[in-house]
Amino acid sequence: MDSIISRFFTPKDLPPAPDPGIYQYMFPEDAEAPNRLHLRVESDGSGVLLVNATTVLHLNQTATEHVALWIQGKGEEDAAGIMAARYKLSRKNALRDQRELREEILTLATEPDLDPVMFLGMDRVEPYSMVPSAPYRLDCALTYKLDEQGTHDPLARERVDRELSESEWIQVLSTAWDANIPHVIFTGGEPTLREDLPDLIQSAETLGLVTGIITNGKRLSEPAYLDRLDKSGLDHILLSFAPDDPTARQGLERALETDIFVAVHLTLDPAASIQTIDTLEELSRMGVKAVSLSAIEKTDQNVSALEKAREKAAALGLDLIWDLPAPYSETNPIAVELENVLQGAGRAWLYVEPDGDILPTQGVNQIFGNILRDPWDQIWDQAVSNYHTAS
Repeated sequence: MDSIISRFFTPKDLPPAPDPGIYQYMFPEDAEAPNRLHLRVESDGSGVLLVNATTVLHLNQTATEHVALWIQGKGEEDAAGIMAARYKLSRKNALRDQRELREEILTLATEPDLDPVMFLGMDRVEPYSMVPSAPYRLDCALTYKLDEQGTHDPLARERVDRELSESEWIQVLSTAWDANIPHVIFTGGEPTLREDLPDLIQSAETLGLVTGIITNGKRLSEPAYLDRLDKSGLDHILLSFAPDDPTARQGLERALETDIFVAVHLTLDPAASIQTIDTLEELSRMGVKAVSLSAIEKTDQNVSALEKAREKAAALGLDLIWDLPAPYSETNPIAVELENVLQGAGRAWLYVEPDGDILPTQGVNQIFGNILRDPWDQIWDQAVSNYHTAS
């Protein structure tokens, strides 16, 4: 069979592998497929696929080529023939891979409440081992206010003396989209203190960005507000959970009733390790599927507590998320996460402060520029240069 394939597709006749860049496709309204695919091909041949602006799918090289052929309008049979000839596969196996990939993407486009970031043919840390053409994510701190009384973390107040307006944040989102950044997270402080949060999510959704928020969950207890977030197109929530706060608990319960993907962040206290284990068990019973863990400072006790909590989460079948920022506050800093937590900082993701300054990640006070004042290419070049110098 391979010899027959090669007669139809000699090397000079094969369509070239996709060049680095952006590939987009809008499917017909009546097609049995996602209606929007947005593929970013990296220089090493790997790719990042946005599916209906709700899921970011990291692809290895062969999966990227399969998707590129789909976007180029190749049918399953033709795409399989091309891949079989290029990689000297049996046509049967290439066709199986093509069909399974399309089915997987169709599932991502139609199933609610899925993890918004997935990996196909690679480990979760693999995309962070290279310098991409643009970050995979932009973390946007809308405010450093922690509560309705306007309390700020003192360290944040020293650096930031104003918040961007709604129109300025919309400009930030447009810059992110134009830079081919597929994913934004609204954080803080407490982002739900900004009344324009639902409108910003809607603006991001209209552009095609995958969106998430990091919140203490209190405002999610308000049905009308949660409904606004849901209808705005919000894709995922990371709820920084205080087990003893009944309002936050109610917010979590109501969020879990929506089609929004919900994960929970816990800040660990070694003195309350039994309570942490109990909380993880309760979260599992409530229907939580993923958790993030951190501690206030890196001590032997905290590292031990993290290990115990990680083992318990695994036993309960909870996915462990380690590459999202925790809210900026004295009670929920991201001082300690799992090992190598910052390995993607400054290249896989960047962090925007409330005044527009860009840092490698939350809590690292190194400014690459201001996203409203400085050209994006200059900011990204500075980030990449800083990474190479540090490594």
